[in-house]
Amino acid sequence: MRESAPPPTTAPSARPGTAVRVRGAAGAVASAALLFPLLGAAPAPPAAAPAGGSAGGLQRAFAAAAAEYGVPQSVLLAVSYLQSRWDGHGGAPSVTGGYGPMHLTDAEAALATASHHGSGTEDPRGDDARPALRPAPLPADAEVPERLRTLRKAARLTGLDAQVLRTDPAANLAGGAALLADAQRALGAAPSTDPADWYGAVARFSGADDRATAAAYADDVYAVLRSGEERTTDAGQRVVLAARPGVAPDRSAAARAGLRTASRTETECPASVPCEWVPAPYEEFDGDDYGNHDLAARPASQSIDYIVVHDTEGRWEGVLDSVRDPRYVSWQYTLRSTDGHVAQHVKAKDVAWHAGNWYVNAKSIGLEHEGFLADPDAWYTEAMYRSSARLVRYLAAKYGIPLDRQHILGHDTVPGPTASTVSGMHTDPGPYWDWAHYFELLGRPFRATARAGAAVVTIRPDYAANRPVYTGCAGAGSPCPAHGSSAVRLYTDHDEKAPLVTDIGQGSAPTTDVNDHSSRVSTGQQYAVADRWGDWTAIWYLGQKAWFRNPAAEPTALPARGRVVTPKEGAADVPVFGRAYPEAAAYPAGVPVQEVTPLPYRLPAGQEYVVGEEVPGEYYYAVDFATDGHRVVRGRDRYYEIQYGHRVAYVRAADVRLLNR
Repeated sequence: MRESAPPPTTAPSARPGTAVRVRGAAGAVASAALLFPLLGAAPAPPAAAPAGGSAGGLQRAFAAAAAEYGVPQSVLLAVSYLQSRWDGHGGAPSVTGGYGPMHLTDAEAALATASHHGSGTEDPRGDDARPALRPAPLPADAEVPERLRTLRKAARLTGLDAQVLRTDPAANLAGGAALLADAQRALGAAPSTDPADWYGAVARFSGADDRATAAAYADDVYAVLRSGEERTTDAGQRVVLAARPGVAPDRSAAARAGLRTASRTETECPASVPCEWVPAPYEEFDGDDYGNHDLAARPASQSIDYIVVHDTEGRWEGVLDSVRDPRYVSWQYTLRSTDGHVAQHVKAKDVAWHAGNWYVNAKSIGLEHEGFLADPDAWYTEAMYRSSARLVRYLAAKYGIPLDRQHILGHDTVPGPTASTVSGMHTDPGPYWDWAHYFELLGRPFRATARAGAAVVTIRPDYAANRPVYTGCAGAGSPCPAHGSSAVRLYTDHDEKAPLVTDIGQGSAPTTDVNDHSSRVSTGQQYAVADRWGDWTAIWYLGQKAWFRNPAAEPTALPARGRVVTPKEGAADVPVFGRAYPEAAAYPAGVPVQEVTPLPYRLPAGQEYVVGEEVPGEYYYAVDFATDGHRVVRGRDRYYEIQYGHRVAYVRAADVRLLNR
């Protein structure tokens, strides 16, 4: 299906607040004046993105950039959607130094101003039966690959200043169009108004260095192009891409891009996910120590019940160097931000050291996403979200893992295994991970499943409009930029001036620090309703009532049905655990008994907590390099996994009653 190109734009005369047209290095005429005539003087990002908006400046800027460089407008729109969902992020860089709606990368500039830091002092193995493992933080990356330098190339092609390309959305679109046109020329392809003729150029635009990843990226772009999209951006601009269901590109064009063929041997990924094997080592060192994971035989030996979502707190190259160190920790998969490429390190059958809780490690698969928790403007690309969702859908189907927030866990929702570990548990991916969008991509969007007034709620704020105040992004006490969030803050009363809810396990007063989730819930989590007052709803949370604003006109939570537990009749309260270990009598000779120790919390009579599932008491004994002594200990005790606070927890089934709400 061919498109007629819109007429070229004309340049205004130079004046304050505008820029002049210049001839780019490749001979194409570029317009540095795209932004200001089309979008107006560059505005500060709004305090909250408007709920609506009409198609206007940004839509016209897409048309102008497409015409300027001879790229079909639908292709430019679809590529930009996969990069950023058309958001500009106020000129802030992504986790890999990508700027603007085209995600033009300038990693050196982004690294020069970055101040990333992680949180948590947990032992990633989380197993009391062996000494704690405390690996050093990921090293800073010294080498910057070409895929993280596309903005500089766009500057050469357009003649535009690099800073303009970073901060001017329409100039950024021109830079992206210039890169696409240059990729088309490099392939020896003729200019064309037919979107189907641009598959190879789109594959090259991805920046991937292997054919499978480039093709998967291009496939996603053309899926967007065929289905169409429309949304209001973070700057309040309405953008529409009309569906073109008949577009059928020549996929063989990706083979002419001169990219390497990455081996999928050993990988456990669906065909739709670009994946390669970068193994984590199972090696002995320093006499009797070994790393960086444990061999097992899952799911035959133990069921895989959870997938844990992490962020890396480091960039791709450094992350891969670290996971290949036997003295470091491990996880099953790493996902790259720029193009959604996946590296698998540990087989699903084996137990990686990633979640800080040995019970969860033994029952989970860990996914690390290239990113930084404490940098709200270091945004995740749509390409990575989509690749992750496809991988999770595949793993969930293969291992029978329910697609809900009590089985698809954030690292920040994994419980501390013992009382002493609670305050040191990690807090990634944090409040800026878009759980609502992620679950939409998983095919399980959060929707109301009951009528108003139900006894259970699913947390579901509007991500863009929900902007709680956070601190600590650039050091203790520093304010974080206003940004959309998946998290909702909790108070001790139906008043935002009331004190925040306290988590006694943290051992400190609650704060608004980005790493402190003492008093917040997250999108998709479910809780039993404790009370209501006007626009406010109270839930049972950490043994107390916790209030959040939930006006009917703009709800923060959706009514739901669910199973809950409450203490058995006659019990004043029951203990809460961070792991579901078997009773002492279940351990065979030669396997040390692991103490079943409660966390510093109780589940009081009269309170209810939503159940994820019933699980057996299990412990995987694996403390030696030789596997002949490894054992799965399974007891008679049964547990319920519950949503207790921000994190999940466990209660003995014998201590509680199960109710349907």
